[in-house]
Amino acid sequence: MAKTKEQVLENTIKRCRERKMIIPTYKQMRNPELIPDKIKAELKNIGLWDLNSLNLFRITWKNEPVKFGGGFGNVNYIELPPELTGVKARIMVLVGKFFPTGAHKVGATFGPLVEKLVSGTFDPTTQKALWPSTGNYCRGGAYDSYLLGCDSIAVLPEQMSQERFDWLHKVGAEVFATPGCESNVKEIYDKAKELLHERGDGIVNLNQFSEIGNSLWHYAVTGPAMEEVFNSEKNDKSRFSAIFLTQGSAGTLGCADYIREMHPQVKVCAGEALQCPTLLYNGYGGHRIEGIGDKHVPWIHNLKNMDMVAGIDDEPNMHIMRLFNEPEGKKFLIEEKGIDPELVNKLELLGISSIANVMGAIKMAKYYEMNENDVVFTVATDSMEMYQSRMVEEAEKLGEYTARRADVCFNADLMGLTIDNMIEMTYYEKRRMHNLKYFTWIEQQGKTIEELNAQWYDENYWKNEYAKVEEWDQEIMEFNERTGVLKNL
Repeated sequence: MAKTKEQVLENTIKRCRERKMIIPTYKQMRNPELIPDKIKAELKNIGLWDLNSLNLFRITWKNEPVKFGGGFGNVNYIELPPELTGVKARIMVLVGKFFPTGAHKVGATFGPLVEKLVSGTFDPTTQKALWPSTGNYCRGGAYDSYLLGCDSIAVLPEQMSQERFDWLHKVGAEVFATPGCESNVKEIYDKAKELLHERGDGIVNLNQFSEIGNSLWHYAVTGPAMEEVFNSEKNDKSRFSAIFLTQGSAGTLGCADYIREMHPQVKVCAGEALQCPTLLYNGYGGHRIEGIGDKHVPWIHNLKNMDMVAGIDDEPNMHIMRLFNEPEGKKFLIEEKGIDPELVNKLELLGISSIANVMGAIKMAKYYEMNENDVVFTVATDSMEMYQSRMVEEAEKLGEYTARRADVCFNADLMGLTIDNMIEMTYYEKRRMHNLKYFTWIEQQGKTIEELNAQWYDENYWKNEYAKVEEWDQEIMEFNERTGVLKNL
């Protein structure tokens, strides 16, 4: 006999009570000053990556950038100067390195899991959380699952970096490697379907490409973080002009729906690997920009809110990775180009997909001929911490990194970025891309044509989806009240 939602909720409450777990609200993740002082005091004795449930309160852009015992401050970001970008526009990069696990995906996974826990639709005592992913999402999911007393299953392509697999095994996740590389998303779906068939109700599939909690977290937390940085940096002539983000699961693009409400004139560009130009040309292929899985359009991607699509070439991307991280590359940037050594030492905060985001932001600034009054935002999902094996592989393949290589890369790959492989979207370009959802979600994944059409024609569809954040915050507070852990802290 199936358990009722209330019975499932009782099981969840009992587990959280036994393990002294408290769930933060979206408001607290957006504004950590709202976190109770007792929790802040406890965090002074906890490391940023520690498997401690209080680190749920560190799912925020505002962590003090230290490994142990940090508090909260302003949003973590860096500004890239014209000397490094070749454009006059100010490019702001939110930094994900200082989230637990070193990537903001602990936020993207928080929404899908917590919404089900507090609503009584996931039983951590009998079910496992299934995290289909192309990399960081299953890392974030496994971490959040552990902190919330849930067992987890990670599914990701076999060609992802070894660091990811090592870390997943370390936190006790059940791991399945699927055939292919970053763009082999269907293989991930197929494995998830196989596991669901084998294990039935023992698994809950938390698919990042379809769970609104993924993009809702970015709407509620990342969007306001960008707005806060803009307000702290703007002058009388500043414009919040653009956002560039690689599509990936489309979760981070949820922040653009928030920013559009504040700045209706903002231009939003979704990027993808040029080697797999699904949005650009209905294309396909493999690529090396880890973290932006493709060959399909995510269910949670609001195409109506896009203005552009751009293809990012993965070969220059990998070259720039070496420029930013090899000793000779850093020396070249400092001594030959006069770039602030402090900034150069921070370029390791940009992982592979983060570099792709910077490349796209530069391309946008060039396309729209932006000047010093234009502010462009993007995000560094993670840092180079999970890609050191890629540095070794590139060195083995291409040889020693010299000053000459740095010079060529700087001028050809960075300063040489152009406005090729970009589409400024018309109404019907957006509609074409939206229609691509049909082939994955209606034909393969069981979504309905009625909801697909509602995403396009119903003016309130996305507004209603993001309005759920208030409802979920209320449910979280009621859940914490029932466990009694916060009250007894």
